[in-house]
Amino acid sequence: MASADPSTTVAVVGHCEWAEFVQVENVPQAGQIVHAETAGLEAAGGGAVAAVQALRLTGACRFFTALGDDESADLAAARLESNGLELHAVRRSSPQRRAFVFLDARGERTITTIGERLGPHGEDPLPWELLEGSDAVYFTAGDAAALESARAARSLVVTVRAQAALAESGVHVDVLVASDNDAGEQYRRGDIEPVPNWVVKTDGPDGGTLESADGELTNWSSKPLPGPRGDTYGAGDSFAAGLTCGLGMGLEVQEAITLGAYCGASAVRGSGPYGAQASAVDLAEWRELYGIPG
Repeated sequence: MASADPSTTVAVVGHCEWAEFVQVENVPQAGQIVHAETAGLEAAGGGAVAAVQALRLTGACRFFTALGDDESADLAAARLESNGLELHAVRRSSPQRRAFVFLDARGERTITTIGERLGPHGEDPLPWELLEGSDAVYFTAGDAAALESARAARSLVVTVRAQAALAESGVHVDVLVASDNDAGEQYRRGDIEPVPNWVVKTDGPDGGTLESADGELTNWSSKPLPGPRGDTYGAGDSFAAGLTCGLGMGLEVQEAITLGAYCGASAVRGSGPYGAQASAVDLAEWRELYGIPG
């Protein structure tokens, strides 16, 4: 078994949203008016959140994405770079996708997305050659050609939300990330060909399941972390990034899942997408918690 070395090279190919967050006691019902205590703006979305999580674990992350051509896109690009990401973004002649996020007193997030989900294309003038030889890539959005470029990495993790690109490309995936309870992230065996080496399904704080290519199904659990509870925004994206980094570090998939579970649980301790994401200094706590040798 390889040790977890935080010098791994990781990239994320995917999408970004310019998101407005408001904290409320409860999400308003139809016709109701609620007062927001705090509000904020952030570059978020599944690709961006995963990229920042990978950066915090490994010290660097390349983020391949597509942005719009408006002020929101400019703000998102500036924020992504200020977070320390190596940003490779193509601009589309369309508005930047935005999101409006309620964070309620129970820690749940309720999201409205606005506009088209933008992802990079293989024909875009981006330095796709940088993905060759990467230890791991996580793919959240893009076309079939972009997914083929991502396959140049040693390990490829893909969200089930990218199912259209998977179906068109026929790319073989090392790990597919799906959900047991999110309607937009469902997977049934046979939905994707070729069958992924592994399918990881999440079920919130309870953990989830791991299915091998030959259909063997096992359960995995997530260990709670001490500290106050914030909100669930970005927990799933942080999980996927931690799993990807674990594979890039050379861990077996079962151990990489524990790093993903740790990252997801850590994210819930903070507010918003980046408030409490795990970093390289937290790897010792992760090893101790899950019994992973250093």
